[in-house]
Amino acid sequence: MLKFPITHSQILAALGRAGHGSKILIADGNYPFSTKLGPHAELVCLNLRPGMVTVTDVLQVLVHAVQIESAAVMQPAKTGPYAVKSDPEIFKDFVDIITPHQPSRTAVKLQRLERFKFYDAASAPDVCLTIATGEERIFGNLLLTIGVVRSIN
Repeated sequence: MLKFPITHSQILAALGRAGHGSKILIADGNYPFSTKLGPHAELVCLNLRPGMVTVTDVLQVLVHAVQIESAAVMQPAKTGPYAVKSDPEIFKDFVDIITPHQPSRTAVKLQRLERFKFYDAASAPDVCLTIATGEERIFGNLLLTIGVVRSIN
């Protein structure tokens, strides 16, 4: 039995094929998986029902498996029907989960991408894994870049 926090075979296989600079998309339940999937991305569907499994559930496991070099989020619109006045609370959750696993323990800075630029980045050839979740919080999409592991001991 694995002592590792990930037991999902598809996720393990995709991570095993990934390397420095590869990207992982953990997407909320509103994300257009079928039309915005990268050409090399393995799609893993963990969206059993709304609210289960969440993006933060997946992130809490992934931080033990890969070094995170950078993280990008979809910038909320300032105007229109989906406008928000402040950062979504989930952004703070992302930072709080990633930061303790950074080599320097300094807070990770979330790169903010406009909606369509985020879609372009999340469907690029360097995305190796897209994980569909049942996350219900809006702007709950997170694009991670895998960093260098300095030592495996």
